[in-house]
Amino acid sequence: MDTSRLARVRQNMARRNLEQALVVDPLSIWWLCGYYTEPYERFLALLVPATGEPTLFANRLFPDASGCGARVVSFSDTDDPVPLVAAACAADQPLGVDKDLAARWLVPLMESDAASGYVLASDVVDDARSVKDAREQDLMRAASATNDAAMGWLASQLRPGVTERQIADGLLGEYRRLGAQGHSFSPIVSFGDHAADPHHEPDDTALAPGDMVLFDVGCKQDWYCSDMTRTFFTAEPTAHQRKVYDTVLRANEAAEKIVRPGVTFAQIDRAARQVIEDAGWGEAFTHRLGHQIGLVDHEPGDVSATHDEPVRPGQCFSIEPGIYLPGDMGVRIEDLVIVTEDGCEVLNSYPKALTVL
Repeated sequence: MDTSRLARVRQNMARRNLEQALVVDPLSIWWLCGYYTEPYERFLALLVPATGEPTLFANRLFPDASGCGARVVSFSDTDDPVPLVAAACAADQPLGVDKDLAARWLVPLMESDAASGYVLASDVVDDARSVKDAREQDLMRAASATNDAAMGWLASQLRPGVTERQIADGLLGEYRRLGAQGHSFSPIVSFGDHAADPHHEPDDTALAPGDMVLFDVGCKQDWYCSDMTRTFFTAEPTAHQRKVYDTVLRANEAAEKIVRPGVTFAQIDRAARQVIEDAGWGEAFTHRLGHQIGLVDHEPGDVSATHDEPVRPGQCFSIEPGIYLPGDMGVRIEDLVIVTEDGCEVLNSYPKALTVL
């Protein structure tokens, strides 16, 4: 059990006046106690009390959980885990539950006498995970360095006739060659006006001379994720294309420039959005500016106009403004940043100046 991380979760529980919380997200369980398995349809949970030893509930089919720093309660496929959880809970106290707790477990738990009430309390772990410690920051840097190298490989694959799907399918092998274990999300490879669809799925469209190209990709390396977007041209861009690209680049840089402790996520979003609005394309920037990232590509706590919390040192998130003009073109430029004590560190070093390949 990581005592420092457990202490941070318990501090958050205290702020919520919670004496107990049930964590079911497998990555959060790993983050707290170093034990990981993918339970699929079976039950897996870590009961965290305000004081004392946590309890891990794990099916006997799962890998051995001894040594995880928690009391282990095991059960078989024919056992009902709900009474086991209920017996370990304080019946006179509310129970904080994870957003990932399936209704097939939550409803019977609520019908039992396990707790005096139930509170959605994913934030007690999500907030603690949001601030990366020094080791986590190093792993985020390493994953982003791999992604930088992979972006160079992606650019080298562009040749007339190659398809979006061919490039996307080849990326996994390159990630593994570079030391990553897999994708952090399905890669986006967009040719031509497909770049105007922010979440375009690669298809059999072949690269035509003069197409612009958008790559939004990320790898997972040693548990931690990367995410980066770059937009390229394969012919000299028109004045219109240059203006769109320059606007997105200036929005990206304006947002990164103001990141520091105390500035809110909403203010960072506004810094980028203002640049795009002033250029006349405000309605073409159709999504939030970014998202937090760590063990998964999209972690809770977005960079948006509605998130008024100030950023804190150790938080890592994306800055990814875009302009999307259906039937014409799309540009997105995305970096990851880590908040430092007096500013931010941009994790991506792959160039983002307008590039004609």
